[in-house]
Amino acid sequence: MPMTALDESVLAEFRGALGAPYVLTDPDDLAPHLVEDRGLYRGTALAMLRPGSTAEVAAALRIAHACRLPVVAHGGNTGLVGGGTPDHALILKLDRLNRIRDIDPVNMTMTVEAGVILKTVQEKAAETGCLFPLSLGAEGSCTIGGNLSTNAGGTAVLRYGNMRELALGLEVVLADGRVLNDLNRLRKNNTGYDLRNLFIGAEGTLGIITAAVLKLFPAPKSRATAWVGLRTPKDGQILFSRIRSAAGDTLTGFEFMYGIVLDFVTRHIPGSTNPLSAPHPYYALIELTSPDPTADLGARMEDMLGGAFEDDLVQDAVVASSVAQADALWRLRESMSEAQKHEGGSIKHDVSVPVSSVAAFLDEATAACEATLPGIRVAAFGHFGDGNIHYNLSQPVGADKAGYLARWAEFNHIVHGIVARMGGSISAEHGIGLIKREELPLYKDPVSLDLMRAVKRTLDPDNILNPGKIFVL
Repeated sequence: MPMTALDESVLAEFRGALGAPYVLTDPDDLAPHLVEDRGLYRGTALAMLRPGSTAEVAAALRIAHACRLPVVAHGGNTGLVGGGTPDHALILKLDRLNRIRDIDPVNMTMTVEAGVILKTVQEKAAETGCLFPLSLGAEGSCTIGGNLSTNAGGTAVLRYGNMRELALGLEVVLADGRVLNDLNRLRKNNTGYDLRNLFIGAEGTLGIITAAVLKLFPAPKSRATAWVGLRTPKDGQILFSRIRSAAGDTLTGFEFMYGIVLDFVTRHIPGSTNPLSAPHPYYALIELTSPDPTADLGARMEDMLGGAFEDDLVQDAVVASSVAQADALWRLRESMSEAQKHEGGSIKHDVSVPVSSVAAFLDEATAACEATLPGIRVAAFGHFGDGNIHYNLSQPVGADKAGYLARWAEFNHIVHGIVARMGGSISAEHGIGLIKREELPLYKDPVSLDLMRAVKRTLDPDNILNPGKIFVL
């Protein structure tokens, strides 16, 4: 049976380990941490612990382990799949682990604690003439620990990879309070199993990440950003292939979106306008960057788009003429999730398929969903260059929101079935959490699931770390 309150003697142990001000039980203190961003799940918590060091995290877990108390780690609580929702559990809030331990611009690394805000990492890297390339909508509030635990991707995966590629080493507290010290700063380290990758993307079910060594890159000195109107997803796919071949490593981002999503943004986000003179069925946001200050990326972008226009791939385009204009184009992209909230119920999918299949997926899934529910509004957007599409379905205008959302499983079956047939994934960058836990066995290789459970039982035999997320033991 789940515990509903902590014994006073256990609270005293936690207070002794962390300090009384950092052991919170008041419902008003706990309330903001019980619900994730979408409001799909509401949890319950026994207490919230706010350790200030790795040693204090270890002490807290030793007590939890001895008492068999479930623990859910929290960073910025910006997750989207229920992965941080506590169920009669301790919330381990890591916001006090907020130190940048080391910056090495020669080795191109930064060692940071798990509670450091992503935006802070970006800014500290820039101060040393470097770049930390992870960029996503929640970067002003999400934390590095959460980014690692969900293997976050964002808009620059095409060039730099996701968090699995952006971390060299980790410090992790295990379920029994032992500390794995693997904060190596090496590009080459072939000494047995790569334990780091067990914890990245594990959603806090195998250990609590307390610090990481992050890769840095040369800061861009040249930039070109374009907004492009397209006729079909296929045209977008052909355009992407052409630009990737011509631009090489300077191609940093290629975002694709349905026209209706831009309509939502211009309707609901003040100050937003369509960058082009007329609406188009689809759009792409393309960015080139280079550390070479003499690279004329604007001319290269215009050249590539001009050729695509002559070949009838591009219907219209604008290339930003200033940093402010480029930033304004990116704000349109970053506002899409917020704008969609104003259009009623939304059934969301975070999926990926091989890049060569993106256009076919979009066409097939859209036809299937529109045939199933006339009036449904496909509001898809995403990272075309790495095959990750946020395939969101807004309710028909005037539909009952609750009745529409009750059909979530039905549309999962349609969308995920197409993804599976194309060799894709039902979770590209948001994780499994609770929302896809029942879906995972339908699409994941059963041997993979067996091995995942075996790893979980080995590292967390009492199942106290974020129990019930990803799968049920």
